[in-house]
Order: sequence, then structure tokens, then C-alpha cells
Amino acid sequence: MKNLFSIWSLFLLSSLFLLQTACKPTSGQQTETETAEVSTPGTWAERLGFPAGKKVVILHADDIGMCEEANISARNYLESDHIQSCAVMMPCPNAKDFIEWAKAHPQEDVGLHLTLTSEWKTYRWPGLTSGEEAPGLLDEDGKLWHEVIQVVQNAKPEEVEKEIRAQVEQAIAWGYRPDHIDTHMGTLYGSHLFTAAYLKVAEEYQIPAMVIDMTKPEVLEGFRQQGYPLNDEMVNMVNNYSLPKLDYFYSAPNGKTYEEKTTKFKELIQSLQPGLTEIIFHPSELTDNLKTITNSWQQRAWEAEMFADPDMKQFFEEEGLIFTNWKEIMERFKNS
Repeated sequence: MKNLFSIWSLFLLSSLFLLQTACKPTSGQQTETETAEVSTPGTWAERLGFPAGKKVVILHADDIGMCEEANISARNYLESDHIQSCAVMMPCPNAKDFIEWAKAHPQEDVGLHLTLTSEWKTYRWPGLTSGEEAPGLLDEDGKLWHEVIQVVQNAKPEEVEKEIRAQVEQAIAWGYRPDHIDTHMGTLYGSHLFTAAYLKVAEEYQIPAMVIDMTKPEVLEGFRQQGYPLNDEMVNMVNNYSLPKLDYFYSAPNGKTYEEKTTKFKELIQSLQPGLTEIIFHPSELTDNLKTITNSWQQRAWEAEMFADPDMKQFFEEEGLIFTNWKEIMERFKNS
């Protein structure tokens, strides 16, 4: 089960202590909604009408809009049908450019990578909410905090909700309704109060959020064995969320060489259980500018070529994968 939960180590490790002190277990019996959720058989892939026993995958590009290099990669991949989905960081300098592209390509699945951190040393951004309205979101430089733990320590839940609403509303004001929402660096899972705001916004706008089904005993137990404070309050919150969920969630593994990276990715695919799985990665065209932004530039550059690699495409065919995106998921959900 180690690989299944590795992405959450990246998301939540820095905020475990705060979550342990902030989330107190609640008592009481399950509600009717919870009971119905738990008793529903099968994976989310099956509930949505995909064939039983199949691996249904979303290849999802994160950090779009962060820079032009990321935008180029996402456009190339989506236009060539090599990947199925991506998400835009609305506070970033190239966000509007990609939203304009999404408006011209309504068949593509483009969501929002809800952003509450600005993690790089020199390439940084503020939020969309002013410092006067939400001072807890910003550091001493007037930018979003570098780390998840800093957001949890300083931001009020109402400030977080205000910012994620602002990001959704900005996309709508630019003429684009997002196909889904997710969370940059997992910040919206850094506190159960942030998660509550995240799910509230998703349900209000009827825009599906990246949420993992916690009714599977092996998923829940795997998280708890790693020390995650998934008490009744958090689990019930996720279980009562009314929009579609993922069965599993991973990130593309790193490699010391391109060959090692692609080999590890193939091993990840082969290890998948049947169900609906999203796999995230961060493709960017390799430029000198990208190297000044992030020290992960080599992994991002390899991810910009990996899914167009003929060998990888043949591997996907041999594995019998079914690919989908959030547009199709919501269509199936509404018709189920």
C-alpha cells in the first residue's frame, strides 16, 4: 500500500501536528447519508458506468498558468489527446492566457488548481484577495505563503474560502466555467476547516473537486497507519460530499534519468487497482527561464515528453487502460 499513499505524504506531512490538535473526533451514529454511502457497492468507476474491473485513468497536468513553459506543454498534450485534463493556477502570471485558450477549446477539460501558496524563492505571486480583506493569506512580502504549514498557522478559514471563491469567480469573469477544482500543494487538506470550505464551494458551484473516496477500508486504514488524523469528523465530511470522487490518486514518480522515470511510471500503472484513478504531473517545456523558476525543471521537462512517447502510448494500449476526464465524469454522474 506504500505507493498508494505516497502523494499524501507530500500534501500533508508538514501539517500533521496542526491537524492532530485541530481535529477532534466526534461521536454519534452515522447519518442516513453516511450509511447509504458506505453501503454502495463497487468502485466509483463502476458507479459512473465504466466496465467493472477496469483501470480508468485521468492523466492530469498541474501548475498550468504558472509560466508560459507549462502552458505550451499543456496545450500540446491536450490538442494531441495524449493527456485528458489540466488545472490552472489563477494567481499566476500566465493564467489568463491559458483561460483564453480553454475558451477556444471547449471540448478540453480545464480546471482550477486552487492556489494558496507561492513556493518558489524568487518567482512568486500574491492571491486574488487583497491584503486588507484577507491579511492571513500573505507573508511579509505581500505574497502567498511559501509552505502549507504557514497557511495553516496564519490564515483563517473564512479568508481561505474568500480566496478560493475569488479564483473561481475570476475564471467565470474571464468567460470560462472551470470543469473541476483541485488544490495546489494539497493546502486545502492542511486543515479540516480548509477542507470544509473547499467542499462547500465545489457543491455550491456544482464543480467537482479532487476528493478521494474514504469508504474503502484499505484506503482509510492506509492513511491512518501513516499517522494521518483522519478522525470521524474528517471522514464524515468527505463521505457526505455529494459530487463524484476518485478511487485512487497518485503523482508521477521522479527518476534520475528519463529511462528510470518512464520505467517507474509503467510500474505505477501496473500496480493500479481497478477503479477511477487520477495521476498528476507538472509538464513544462525546457527553457533557461524554467531553470530560474524551479529546481524540478528536469522532471517537468521529462514529463513534457513522456506521454507523447510512442513506447509509453503502446504500453497504455497493452495495459488496456480506459482514459477519462472530469467533463465525462460529471456527465456520467448527472445521468446515473
